[in-house]
Amino acid sequence: MNESYKSAGVDVHAGYESVRLIKEYVGKTMTDGVLSGIGGFGGLFELPEGYKKPVLVSGTDGVGTKLKLAFVLDKHDTVGQDCVAMCVNDIVCAGAKPLYFLDYIACGKNFPEKIATIVKGVADGCVAAGCALIGGETAEMPGFYPIDEYDLAGFSVGVVDKADIIDGSKVKAGDVLVGIASQGIHSNGYSLVRKLFNITGSDEDKARLNQPVEALDGKSLGEALITPTRIYVKPVLELIEKVGINAISHITGGGFIENIPRMLPDNARAVVRTGLWDILPIFTLLQRAGNIPMSNMYNTFNMGIGMVVAVDADKADAAVKCLNDAGERASVIGEIVEGENGIDIV
Repeated sequence: MNESYKSAGVDVHAGYESVRLIKEYVGKTMTDGVLSGIGGFGGLFELPEGYKKPVLVSGTDGVGTKLKLAFVLDKHDTVGQDCVAMCVNDIVCAGAKPLYFLDYIACGKNFPEKIATIVKGVADGCVAAGCALIGGETAEMPGFYPIDEYDLAGFSVGVVDKADIIDGSKVKAGDVLVGIASQGIHSNGYSLVRKLFNITGSDEDKARLNQPVEALDGKSLGEALITPTRIYVKPVLELIEKVGINAISHITGGGFIENIPRMLPDNARAVVRTGLWDILPIFTLLQRAGNIPMSNMYNTFNMGIGMVVAVDADKADAAVKCLNDAGERASVIGEIVEGENGIDIV
């Protein structure tokens, strides 16, 4: 009996076709620093000029179990943006400009059109972040993943001048917290989301998720849940340049409770005042579905705020205006006080 790699479940020709299909999308992300094309063994990127002491800032993350929603809905064009956002939004918290991104897709079977759709989302995210997609890997792993499922992760590198690193050391009592609105759950908490809404991957799930929900202003539950993570890189870099920022926190897993204290020195405490921004309907629906205490909601979800920045009190109005002019929805949500590192939500 003649055996081949294809007989074992791996189709190298499907891999070649995937590469052919994604070239168009990857090409749209190219920036001045890119020195290599798609298909090489390593992506090459030249450091930009103008930095006195350039420091590289890196971040890696995945989409997590939100991918289960993509499988159920058979919608794969936005999870790539989620993957990029989870990495570049972290990088910009140090004041760094993302330079390039690499993705990793592991799948049970390589369907070239599906892989191309996923990578299109990655490329869209890279364009939104102003970084180049300079490489990646698609691994066909039959027997490890179900035939119609995949995992998606990524890695990004940015740069900042050493003197301009934002590390929270400038935070002080009296600083104002400005929140930048999220556009949904983003990419954290989906194991709980799927449990609360009983999303098991059954045939009935897709029809149910596509039904309009009055509490979601007529959107379907699936539409609300699959909404991609917002990419904040360009407006935050503009805010750094025009106004100045003392600290930045990306509100991801752990919500407000875990993430905001990460940007603070030991002697500073955040006070977040509820009612100063709009909590998106999807969070109200989630809270009611599981009768979840609000303390747990703020310790799991972003609650309508995807990123928080601390600025000097006399710059708060300018910061809000700068962000809103850049197309974001920003508002003052609290302040910094003296005290032990932590957060009070009042």
